[in-house]
Amino acid sequence: MAVKDYYKILGVPRNATQEEIKKAYRKLALKYHPDRNKGNKEAEEKFKEINEAYAVLSDPEKRRQYDMLGAEGFQKKFSQEDIFRGFDFESILRDFGIGFGGRVRDIFSDLLGEFGFGHSPFKEETYAHRQIKGRDLIYELPLSLEEAAKGTKKTISFNTGGRQETISINIPAGVRDGQKLRVRGKGEPGPYGGPRGDLYVQIRLMEHPLFRREGDDLFYKKRIKFSDAVFGTEIEVPTIYGKKLKLKVPPGTQSGSKLRIRGYGLPKPNGRKGDMYVEILVDVPKTLTKEQEEAVKALRKVGL
Repeated sequence: MAVKDYYKILGVPRNATQEEIKKAYRKLALKYHPDRNKGNKEAEEKFKEINEAYAVLSDPEKRRQYDMLGAEGFQKKFSQEDIFRGFDFESILRDFGIGFGGRVRDIFSDLLGEFGFGHSPFKEETYAHRQIKGRDLIYELPLSLEEAAKGTKKTISFNTGGRQETISINIPAGVRDGQKLRVRGKGEPGPYGGPRGDLYVQIRLMEHPLFRREGDDLFYKKRIKFSDAVFGTEIEVPTIYGKKLKLKVPPGTQSGSKLRIRGYGLPKPNGRKGDMYVEILVDVPKTLTKEQEEAVKALRKVGL
């Protein structure tokens, strides 16, 4: 199987925004639209290709996996069925003002069957009515940084189909702010007895009083005295996992220096953990005792 670079297919850089990805997709979908390229098999294949690229890059979680695993690793892990699951061809194209009739409908009917979704919902109107999926729901779940670091189990309640439902959900260690966890079949019921949509639990990380998160790394600020920065010292620092660590501050440490503690950040997708950085801030006292003032004056005299 040829490795597919989805960014190259859509002609966008790897750091493209969702809006840039949308614009690129719409432009290409119009260019290679089968109804505008009748009988052109090459254009049809290109049309399928850009839809596959958009199905991945328009979904934040799929895009994250693609960026993390690389094109080859992603295609080994995700089947075509995984890629197109939840991708509503018809509504997406129509939202972009792109027609869905004619040859386009036939292409996607064949595509759905080809990827193992069973019969196409576009071929028979009565079958389509039975198979219309219900609306997906989004539930915002606030989490503390400790819960995100260690993983947790949460019980949530939400309204669906005119009634309240309560479920328990496992939150994996290392989840990120804005990440969506999918719970299949817990969305709104589908019309005509169709399957229920899905529930997406969107993570919202609360600010922490001690730690700042950057990716999988954590940052903690620690203030020390000027004399400790000059001569060195040993400090005690907290960790997100509850354990306190002793850390040596070397002599001559400058204010703003960062000391690294490996493996005390948040879990990564590969099973490892990020790091924790202790940022040293040298305290400058606002007021001095008479004895301290004399000592500082003496330091000034000798060039400190």
